[in-house]
Amino acid sequence: MNKTIFFAFRGDPLCFIHVLLNAIDMHQKNMEGKIVLEGEAVTLVAKMAKEGHFLHQLYIKAKELGLIIGACKACSNKLGAAEDIKQEKIPLIGDMAGHPAMSEYLEQGYTVLTF
Repeated sequence: MNKTIFFAFRGDPLCFIHVLLNAIDMHQKNMEGKIVLEGEAVTLVAKMAKEGHFLHQLYIKAKELGLIIGACKACSNKLGAAEDIKQEKIPLIGDMAGHPAMSEYLEQGYTVLTF
């Protein structure tokens, strides 16, 4: 099975839409596509959680499908997004000085793509 993990760093919703679309598409095609929120992307959670946001439906679908593995603990704290992320029940992750290590996913056979 193909296993891909998207490390989303950019806080641009027009970039992040492609992360959501591709992860959902992979899931629908019985491929594994997971998401890790890193860098400025952690700030998107509070925005996408609001019903009026144009990414809301895709975000909810990705969450319900279990495609969002977690958000960077260090970046979430630094950028003031940690409480919003906890409220959305997205795990804060990061054993590498507070950041999620790509090596962990490479060891599990994932291809890492960054956005």
